[in-house]
Amino acid sequence: MKTSELTGLALDYAVAIANGDSIIISQQNWPWYSTDWAEAGLIIEREGIEFWTYSTTAHEHGNFTAIKTAKHPSSTQHYSGSTPLIAAMRCFVASKLGDEVEIPKELA
Repeated sequence: MKTSELTGLALDYAVAIANGDSIIISQQNWPWYSTDWAEAGLIIEREGIEFWTYSTTAHEHGNFTAIKTAKHPSSTQHYSGSTPLIAAMRCFVASKLGDEVEIPKELA
């Protein structure tokens, strides 16, 4: 699955794998990285992920882009999402696992 399309359980699963967490799919008791600032904030701070926000209209909540700058500019990650956490977690997953991630069928 494309990292840029990950949401919900699939995104949380990918973040857990990228973070080196132990996962038992049948229990789905891993952290809710894509919605919980307490969990995701630790990764955002540790990885130095930054945000851009933009809106197409004044009434729209806007979209968010997360950026993880690497030592080599061509390795810099840019990922968008409808919330800052979705953007940041996609960015984190891409920096660790790449632009495509294997997600179990039951989570995709």
